[in-house]
Order: sequence, then structure tokens, then C-alpha cells
Amino acid sequence: MDIGNKLRWGILGAARVNERLLPAIVEAKNSELVAIASRRAGAAAETLNKYAPCCQGVSCYDDMDTLLSDHRVQAVYLPMANHEHTEWALRAIHSGKHVLIEKPMALSVTDIATIETAAKQQKVTVMEGFMYRFHPQHARIKEIVNSGLIGEVCAVRASYSFMMRPARMYRLANDPSMGGGAMWDIGPYAIHSMRWCFGTEPKSVVATAKYVESGADSVMSGVFDFGEGRLGQFDISFERSRKSEYEIIGTKGWVKCNAAWQLPGDVPVITWWTEVGQQCEERYPAANHFNLEIEHFSDCVLNGKAPMLSFEDAKANCRAINAALQASAEGKRIPI
Repeated sequence: MDIGNKLRWGILGAARVNERLLPAIVEAKNSELVAIASRRAGAAAETLNKYAPCCQGVSCYDDMDTLLSDHRVQAVYLPMANHEHTEWALRAIHSGKHVLIEKPMALSVTDIATIETAAKQQKVTVMEGFMYRFHPQHARIKEIVNSGLIGEVCAVRASYSFMMRPARMYRLANDPSMGGGAMWDIGPYAIHSMRWCFGTEPKSVVATAKYVESGADSVMSGVFDFGEGRLGQFDISFERSRKSEYEIIGTKGWVKCNAAWQLPGDVPVITWWTEVGQQCEERYPAANHFNLEIEHFSDCVLNGKAPMLSFEDAKANCRAINAALQASAEGKRIPI
């Protein structure tokens, strides 16, 4: 496959996340959008016209396989329903495409391992799409922690939520075994940010949830035990106002990310405080983490680099998600 100075992208699905992701592909300096497909007749063209009306030369297909057979497409973004990720990731990989899979990569560690094996066999790049990790504010938070300013990390609190709107009710249509519910939708952010803050993997989890008629969780809270008295508390919800924050508490102070989900034009704010009376609210220039994610993935493919988010990271996050779901369903502590 001929790789030039721009990675040529196709999008599998007309999901709502295209509102942010599609323009990111169009705007990235090392990327080019060449195709979009949807199984709903006319939806691909409608999505393109809605989010990138001035983008020319993009093929709009009414079936997915036609996109996968398009020789121009070098990489695929996959924002389909959670339970479809494995099937379509494997189809894309076997078509020789690099794949950026919207989180979660898959619903089981076994499926992620299958995707990993296929990617290695086909020599393509695959990454789980956690856009938030590419925002510069998180590197600054890690810098604060590594400097020793707040001492040793003892606890992390992660809170992610938004009010479910009618257009998003499909997220509660399936039970967790099919990728439905808050834990599979916004839970991956909470768990991923906690694991990143500690830099280690949790050993066990307890959790409790509110369930809707389909069996999907609409609210969940719990505690991950990271060992040696280090605890990670999380709460996620489809029934609360928008929040996407995490806080790292140490022996000498704390640091907080006030908004992990950054909208265009948002001013990132990092707050920290220490026992000796230091306190600060740091503000940084706005940055589009979707654009940065696309630029990173394209750079990895074009220049043969390993993605920042690995298969091992995806497996660890999936393992923790499933443990939290089991802990809530069974009402007991689940080892990880």
C-alpha cells in the first residue's frame, strides 16, 4: 500500500461522534478524508454534508464493505455500536486497513487479543480511541505529580456524567453483555483516567448501580483497590449534569483536572493545592483533542511509530470494566 504524506481515511458509520471526529480528520495536516459509509441509505452523505459541507472528493457509500474494498482508504475510523467493534475491526484489518476504534476497543479481553493477533499478522496499526489523552493538560498534570509537589499518590477520584437526551437513548437499549449502559459508554473514561493517574493496575473492585428495564446501568459508583491502601473512587451517570473531572490526592497536596472532555474553544483549567499553603489555578490555550488524536494516529502509520495507547492498555481497561460490571451485578468484591 502506497503511503504518502497524508493518511487517507474512511469512516465506518454515521455515528453522532462524527460531529467532532469527521472535522478532525478533515482539518489534520497529515490526514485526508476520502470515504464514509453507513448502512442507512443516504446517511453517509447526510453526515458529510452536515459536518464538512465544503469537503470535496469524498465517496459516500450505503454499505460498509464497499468502503473496505476502496483501494484509496488506508485507515478506518470505527465508531459503530460497542458490540460491533470486534467484527468490523477484524473485517477492516483483513482488508489491510489501519484502524482507530472508538472506545471501548471490544467487550472482552479475548476479543482484544484476537484483534491484536490479526493486526500483527496483517502488519497494520490499531489503537483504541481515547481522544482525551491527547490533550496537553494531562501531560501538565503528570508533570505536577512527577515533580513531587503533591507527594506520593494515595487516591484518585473520577467523576464522569451527562444528562441522557432522547437522541442518545440507544445507549440504554442493550444490556451490558451487548455493550449497553453507562459503564461501557462513559465508564471507560473514568477507569482509564484512574489507571493512568496511578500508573498501575487495580487489584479488585466493589460497585453498585442503578439499572433500567433493558438491564443496562444508567448510574454506577464504586471503588477500585490499587493496593497498599491506594483507592480509586469513580462515579458515572446518564442522569446528572455534564462532568468529566478527575482528582489526584497525594501525601502533600492534590491536583485536579476540571474537564477532561474539552469542547472547541474551552479553556483548560488545572487546579492544585499543597499542605504548605501553595495553591494555583492554571489556565491553558484551547486545544482540540480529537484533532490531536487523529494527527497522532496518522503520524504513527505514516512514520512507523507505535501508538501511545497500546493493546495492553486496552486489555487492562476492558478487564477492569468487566470486573466493575460483575461486582455491581453480584454485589460483591471482584478480584482483577
